[in-house]
Amino acid sequence: MKALIFAAGLGTRLKPLTETMPKALVPVNSKPLLEHAVLKLKATGVTETIINVHHFADQIIDFIHSRNNFDIRIEFSDERNLLLDTGGGLKKTSWFFDDNRPFFVYNVDILSDVDLKQMYASHLQSKPLSTIFVNERKTNRYLLFNDENKLTGWHNQLTGETKPQDIAIIPEKFNQLAFNGIHIISPEIFPLMKDWPDKFSIIDFYLSIAKKSDIRAFQQHDVQIVDVGKIETLLSFRKRSEESNPNL
Repeated sequence: MKALIFAAGLGTRLKPLTETMPKALVPVNSKPLLEHAVLKLKATGVTETIINVHHFADQIIDFIHSRNNFDIRIEFSDERNLLLDTGGGLKKTSWFFDDNRPFFVYNVDILSDVDLKQMYASHLQSKPLSTIFVNERKTNRYLLFNDENKLTGWHNQLTGETKPQDIAIIPEKFNQLAFNGIHIISPEIFPLMKDWPDKFSIIDFYLSIAKKSDIRAFQQHDVQIVDVGKIETLLSFRKRSEESNPNL
């Protein structure tokens, strides 16, 4: 089983910590975020991982080597010349996913006790192009799913904007769910990206193909999910985790 870890981000919302280190190496519970991600994926059965790098890339590479690659195969996708966003970052790594099997895509700043084995089993059973981890938490931007759990659109509650723009979407008619930064993707996605530019958002790409492609929601109840990409969230979580979140 293979995975891509998104670790190239600038970590702007984590300043001043990210003025001297990449977001991926910010520590939580005495371990860098990247270590949490690699170990969770490894425990799920992932044996080969590629990590995209940009901000303080050498620090990430040196850290992985200092851990003996966590005794799995780890490669790097170098975005030091241009940060490619999530869609472009995935497209650049297409060469790595050459075994024709679904793979994980994992945002490094997500901490969760979600059962990734169950998520993978759900993907294998329904065989969509992509399975994305979502839940009902409060946010300003929602993905919209129909009664078959298929992605239909996107809605910004603050601005009223909807995507795609060529159809009228009444958000209340759909299941409005928040994305949690973890996907399982089938390699059939790469030919569909052929004509896309080097830099683009994976969510925008999903929305552009949702009418013709099967992109499904995966939910798991009673799980903890923390996006520690913001300094206030990180500091709050650090304080709480000292007492009650040892498994994240």
